[in-house]
Amino acid sequence: MADQTPKDDFFTATLPYHAQSPAGKIQITPSKPLNNKRDLSLAYTPGVGAVCKEIAAHPDDVWKYTNRGNTVAVISDGTAILGLGNIGPEAGIPVMEGKSVLFKKFADIDAYPICMSFKHITDPKERMEAFITAVRVLEPNLCGINLEDIKAPECFELQERLDEMMDIAVFHDDQFGTAIVMSAGLINALKVVGKKFESAKFVMNGAGAAGIACAKLLVTFGAKKENIFVCDTKGLIIDSRTDLNTQKKEFAQTGAAQTLDDVIAGADVFIGVSAAGALKAESVKKMNKDAIIFAMANPVPEIMPDEALKAGARIVATGRSDFANQVNNVLGYPGIFRGVLDTRASTVNLEMKMAAVQAIASLVNDPVDGFIKGLLESAYPEEKELFGEKYGLSDRYVLPKIFDLRVVPRVARMVAEAAIRTGVARVKIEDLEAYEKSVFERVMKNWKE
Repeated sequence: MADQTPKDDFFTATLPYHAQSPAGKIQITPSKPLNNKRDLSLAYTPGVGAVCKEIAAHPDDVWKYTNRGNTVAVISDGTAILGLGNIGPEAGIPVMEGKSVLFKKFADIDAYPICMSFKHITDPKERMEAFITAVRVLEPNLCGINLEDIKAPECFELQERLDEMMDIAVFHDDQFGTAIVMSAGLINALKVVGKKFESAKFVMNGAGAAGIACAKLLVTFGAKKENIFVCDTKGLIIDSRTDLNTQKKEFAQTGAAQTLDDVIAGADVFIGVSAAGALKAESVKKMNKDAIIFAMANPVPEIMPDEALKAGARIVATGRSDFANQVNNVLGYPGIFRGVLDTRASTVNLEMKMAAVQAIASLVNDPVDGFIKGLLESAYPEEKELFGEKYGLSDRYVLPKIFDLRVVPRVARMVAEAAIRTGVARVKIEDLEAYEKSVFERVMKNWKE
């Protein structure tokens, strides 16, 4: 079996990386000068009282005089951290800090990690209500909320109810971010192999938050529900099972029980949001010609790319940066939230999600040069040829790279346009082309300073 460990010893290096002073990965930096007595009087007392009175008299001025319009909270209860499971809110902080760093670096968004503890509440319904109340009261400080690493099926109800109750966008990235980036890669992968959503057979392994969201978005892009075979730890989800939640029932097939190995015969696409080693080479051999495999379990995928390719797969994508075709949510959420914040959108609706998918997919054929090309060649030295004359869609290049700084501006533009078009934007952007350029310049400052 191929080596399944990352090429660099991340697990050893990451502890001192996080521990060096100041500990963690984020800190607050003032945006205004505070160098003398006058500055102090403007920033705090007595001057700040005038700002408070102005906002009290004109509540919408909160967007003018505070950082609320550029602020997102990354919120978790620690019940589904990475692939580690329910390890608690304290152990989840490094992940939420990490996400906050990526928000800032890639989209210049100020994001704050908030990990909540509900261990004192044992009743599931009471816990849900407490979680909802705790998040709702944060609204005056925020322009958006990114829910993260919350176990299924609670995460579905939590996101839906909060998004309905609150006047700002509530986005669950484990659901929607994964589905958006996966769909963008799949649009391009299907183009490479000459297949279509409408006629392809899809096998989804994993029926949690990410799996169900991926299945729903596949339908939106034309896949037939009867051609989507969703498996969980007990095998194919079928309607005769009595252990299905509402989300699983939506994709239940009619028929006899089948294992993953049974159902994958004749499949065109495998999508894994499950566990390491879940897909075997012998199963890949049962798939149709030019099979597409998105094995997205982290840090070890359902099958290693070399095994899948050797077994006959045409295109393989994973969640890892040390292999071709990385499926990573950072291609989605920074640009999505940039568009949400700049339009002050009240939600992230289906049209906005679809716009994000198309934005990400569109960039693989846009030639790259100058600073961006140099950054990509430095970040991905083993794939330099991808950024030269042969740049464009291929077996090994169905998604743009994370360090392609054009991604956030393009996603922000198309999400903003969809928000405006569907009536959920409070701020209208007249010149979207100029807006994309302005976001690009804003992002570039984080990389050239």
